[in-house]
Amino acid sequence: MSMTIEQRRQHRLSTIEKSLARRHSKEKRFRFMGLAAIVTGMTLVAILFASILMRGVPAFWQATFTLEVYMDPEVIQLDARPVRQSGESQADFETRLQSWQTQVGLVNWQSLLDSALEHALGEEVESRQLRDLRALIASNERFALRDRFLADPNLLGQRVETKLLADANVDVWLKGNIDRNLPDARQQLSPQTRAWADRLYAEGVIQNAFSTSLFLNSDSRSSAASAGLAGAFMGSLFMMLIVILLSVPLGVASAIYLEEFAPKNRITDLIEININNLAAVPSIVFGLLGASIFIGYLGLPISAPLVGGLVLTLMTLPTIIIATRASLRSIPPSVRQAALGIGASRVQTVFHHVLPLALPGILTGSILGVAQALGETAPLLLIGMNAFVANVPGTPLDQSTALPVQIYLWQGNELRNFFEARTSAAIIVLLALMLSLNALAIWLRKKFETRW
Repeated sequence: MSMTIEQRRQHRLSTIEKSLARRHSKEKRFRFMGLAAIVTGMTLVAILFASILMRGVPAFWQATFTLEVYMDPEVIQLDARPVRQSGESQADFETRLQSWQTQVGLVNWQSLLDSALEHALGEEVESRQLRDLRALIASNERFALRDRFLADPNLLGQRVETKLLADANVDVWLKGNIDRNLPDARQQLSPQTRAWADRLYAEGVIQNAFSTSLFLNSDSRSSAASAGLAGAFMGSLFMMLIVILLSVPLGVASAIYLEEFAPKNRITDLIEININNLAAVPSIVFGLLGASIFIGYLGLPISAPLVGGLVLTLMTLPTIIIATRASLRSIPPSVRQAALGIGASRVQTVFHHVLPLALPGILTGSILGVAQALGETAPLLLIGMNAFVANVPGTPLDQSTALPVQIYLWQGNELRNFFEARTSAAIIVLLALMLSLNALAIWLRKKFETRW
């Protein structure tokens, strides 16, 4: 029996309502999945940052001795620091000064530290226990005491309050990063050293102080407690300066030419395709290219910030070119037409009208490209920047490492209980630099943004 008009109308309405209900249900599911994806991503990022902070923040504080060191004249048997005499040549004076400095280096500074520790403990340590006693203080601290005397020889015969780093194993022990219930055979310190460390910590001789050595010292193999980021930080700084000075002008100029002046033909099309392909090339390929050309062919020094900066410049150029071209394309054609209509030349139109409006996007793309280069590790490994370098580089030609590479090296250190926290602290420093660059990009974009 055929349906009446009213029944057909009700059927159509029912069908429409069911269709709307399905569409609304799909929309709700899509919104829920999108929100769930965002919440999941933010949660994972929060867990990552919380994990890094929990492990890394304690490394910014390090177990430090506050000892009264007696500059014993019987141990420091030296003449007075040489003074240049009238009529003496500079060469002769420097010879006498170097001879005196050599004598200072031959002084048994470790014995002064031993005496200071005995004074802090209030007991005389037998010779067979000296090894346990010396395990309390970082081995490089005797050189810090020597350098302090070199800076001020008038300390001879005085009692000087001195802050000295505890050994890395002592720092780990006092922070509870080692299970105290492990048998002696599996402990890194002897029972006597552990007992002395706990006692001095309870008496306040050892305190957790802010670790300036983490920022002021370079890496160290002889004394893990003295290892720092100064060398890696300066290496990264030199490389970023080279990247900024080379990649930003070259990338922006290339993008302006390709977007505003280059004729549209097969050659420019091929160039554009290659630029887009280079942006997707793995960074390790640029490291192979740098090792082959800059080190193998041009003979530039291995593991130098100059080579690292050139490699990162090649890697960053495609990113800056693409970002700059996208920013130029975002400027409405009416701006160009208006400038040309009032008699401006093509160059004046680009540099006086288009480029200022595109500046926020150009700055943002450039800074993000530099921030990406700051965190690269693979290309630097291939040009030798993973080598151990004990000195802070003074020029871009000196051997150096970089912050990401230093993190990579510390992560593989055998003293994991100490360097695991140190690695997280280095990651925090690197993330702080990258977040600062990203914040600068956002601020510059807001500052120079023009609305029309």
